[in-house]
Amino acid sequence: MRVPLSWLREYVDLPATETGRDVQAKLVAVGLEVETVEQIGAGLKGPLVVGKVLTIEELEGFKKPIRFCTVDVGTANGTGEPQEIVCGARNFAVGDKVVVVLPGAVLPGDFAIAARKTYGKTSHGMICSTDELGMGDDGTHGIIVLPPEHEVGTDAIELLQLVDEVLDIAVTPDRGYCLSMRGVARETAIAYGLPLRDPALLDVPAPNAYGYPVKVADPIGCSRFTARTVVGLQPEARSPIWMQRRLQKAGMRPISLAVDVTNYVMLELGQPLHAYDRTRIDGPIGVRRAEQGEKLTTLDGTVRVLDAADLVITDNRGPIGLAGVMGGANTEIADASEGTHTTEVVIEAAHFDAISIARTARRHKLASEASKRFERGVDPQAAAAAAQRTVDLLVLLAGGTAEAGVTEVSAPSGPRTITMAADHPDKVAGVAYGRETVVRRLQEVGCDVYGQDELLVTAPSWRPDLNEPNDLAEEVIRLEGYENLPSTLPTPPSGRGLTDRQRLHRRIGRALAGAGYVEALNYPFTGEAVLDQLGLEADDARRRTVKLVNPLSDEEPSLRTTLLPGLLGTLRRNDGRGSHDLALFETGLVFRPTGHETKPVRLSVDRRPSDEEIASLDAALPRQPRRAAVVLAGAREQAGWWGKGRPADWADSVEAARAIAREAGVDLTVRAGQHAPWHPGRCAALYVTVNGEETLFGHAGELHPRVIKELHLPERTCAMEVELDVLEQAVDGALQAPRISTFPVATQDVALVVDQDVPAADVERALRDGAGELLESLRLFDVFTGEQIGEGRKSLAYALRFRAADRTLTVDEASAARDTAVALAAERTGAVLRGA
Repeated sequence: MRVPLSWLREYVDLPATETGRDVQAKLVAVGLEVETVEQIGAGLKGPLVVGKVLTIEELEGFKKPIRFCTVDVGTANGTGEPQEIVCGARNFAVGDKVVVVLPGAVLPGDFAIAARKTYGKTSHGMICSTDELGMGDDGTHGIIVLPPEHEVGTDAIELLQLVDEVLDIAVTPDRGYCLSMRGVARETAIAYGLPLRDPALLDVPAPNAYGYPVKVADPIGCSRFTARTVVGLQPEARSPIWMQRRLQKAGMRPISLAVDVTNYVMLELGQPLHAYDRTRIDGPIGVRRAEQGEKLTTLDGTVRVLDAADLVITDNRGPIGLAGVMGGANTEIADASEGTHTTEVVIEAAHFDAISIARTARRHKLASEASKRFERGVDPQAAAAAAQRTVDLLVLLAGGTAEAGVTEVSAPSGPRTITMAADHPDKVAGVAYGRETVVRRLQEVGCDVYGQDELLVTAPSWRPDLNEPNDLAEEVIRLEGYENLPSTLPTPPSGRGLTDRQRLHRRIGRALAGAGYVEALNYPFTGEAVLDQLGLEADDARRRTVKLVNPLSDEEPSLRTTLLPGLLGTLRRNDGRGSHDLALFETGLVFRPTGHETKPVRLSVDRRPSDEEIASLDAALPRQPRRAAVVLAGAREQAGWWGKGRPADWADSVEAARAIAREAGVDLTVRAGQHAPWHPGRCAALYVTVNGEETLFGHAGELHPRVIKELHLPERTCAMEVELDVLEQAVDGALQAPRISTFPVATQDVALVVDQDVPAADVERALRDGAGELLESLRLFDVFTGEQIGEGRKSLAYALRFRAADRTLTVDEASAARDTAVALAAERTGAVLRGA
């Protein structure tokens, strides 16, 4: 809603020094969203005056028509002589009154006016159009031609109201009454503590039997219909400049007097109106639901096929308007510019059901100023006043005569009353307002209030959003100032905090971030296409997805069963934008239906669900394990003065899994595995021990080349995905801090030669079992293949650290433990000491 400050001052006596910014601050304080304050005419400087065209000379020999004009501007030019001006527009003639800007003036946009030679003539000024003065669209796209009654030399800045401030208010759905000057003026009056001159307080004649006949067949869709008739309109009557300017500032284009008046009253009172050419109406006006498939040509020239739920205005021929949205072309007010005239109009001021109008507007994709107001709630009591105001303006401006007949069809309705404890706003806000303040604020918004401790509140007709005590409490709180509410933090009960699970998840995130991974948060949606690109088999459990009824994208209609698609998509996007060295991680839920989910029950909303009902909802949900995943590509270690860099490889993804396991204090077992979408020869299966049994924890390694090609990923992209719920089950009590021994460590290195296909993890496990309790740590520090070892063989070099808790180990004890470890490795894996 665009609100000119000059128009607002008609209803509220604002201090003369108040600017648009000051009013904006006040309105924001009472809860309105004033987005901008537009300075109209900023930088405009005169002289800008009314002139009369005396002569027009057509200049020949140019590519476009050019006219050399003399214009009488009175004494505004200091000489009283006619002003010579060159102009290219052709929508004015000799004798017309126009707007002339003289040398020395400055137009909007810092456009300075000076005498200049052009087209072989010297132009002393300019004849102005609406665009050049920043007035907005008036439909002519040409020179402003003023009514003949304006005197030559009159200041056009004041005449055209070119300097003003306009507040642009974003009206929320519950504040529909602020889509009018009346509503905004009421809020302004409250904010300033000033009286309001309500434009709806008019003397309205009582309905009688002489009005235009109206039949309402659907009183639920149309609860009130007021009709008034004005005859004898002067065909040549035009909208006055002040009305045109107010419409333009409010963002509407002047069209014709009758239409401009209805738009003006709608902006003023918030009641949409429609004017029918009475000579084009056949019989009584009716209001009913449309017949399925019925057709109507609306004012925009579109033929619309109606739905049975649409509310329509009719005459004997059928629909003549889409109620509350747009009128029909067959009863349109005639356009005088086309040689036709309307001299008799029937004015409609009705109240339509908000939901019905909103659905019709959306069904036909036809949002209008009227539908925008009806769907937010229009004051039903304002219809008669709006019709009267329209009649008064048409009589005043068009010389018409109001017929005595007044039609008003209305459904019986009573006031909305709400019972509220006087201290209810105090409890909601945590502030002691007191009964006197509560009553005063409610009365300011238009409520009638009775009672002492228990208040009986009657909501005003223009506030359909006030329906319960909390609505009334909000009114009191916003008018008293949200900024005055105390800031208080809730006190959490003692003994609460993060659960063990939450602490573990946070430690895992910090560990991965500390290892150089960047967290990426992706949407939890997926589609069949990406599962195909990952190379998943038809019977893979990850293909059993939960499909959404209303997905955001038809390409991703299901909930994800793995974190990899989202992470790989993020990696591909960043690689395509020039970031080639990437290490990303994500933790989040995946959704794995078991096939045993039950059908959910529809719960009532008038009470808390029972424990059994909540349990039935839980049973309808798929299994939702929490997972962690990483993806890597490019360099893992950058090259620099310190040495060569290192590309990311499958071992880095395995190390990420080890880092996660270390945070939980769980030993990780790594074995060779095969699992899509990983490379079958570079895939590690990750295991942890749960209740004494090895349990699959996840997979890591290098992605399959076909997957990399399908997803357009960098070469040798690696990934890891593990299930954190399994890791939690493997945690055995609280983490124990490592004990620092006071005795020295004994280090023994061994290099074992095994067959190429023997996993290093099997050799490591054998060494651990054989070394016994004295082994503190075991680390693989070298893998070697070559002619010295033999074809099909590899050398694994391990560093073994031995330490006793109660003594310093001798060389013999450390060597004995090493030999026992080597012997067991030889027995299990066929390992041979290198060089033996």
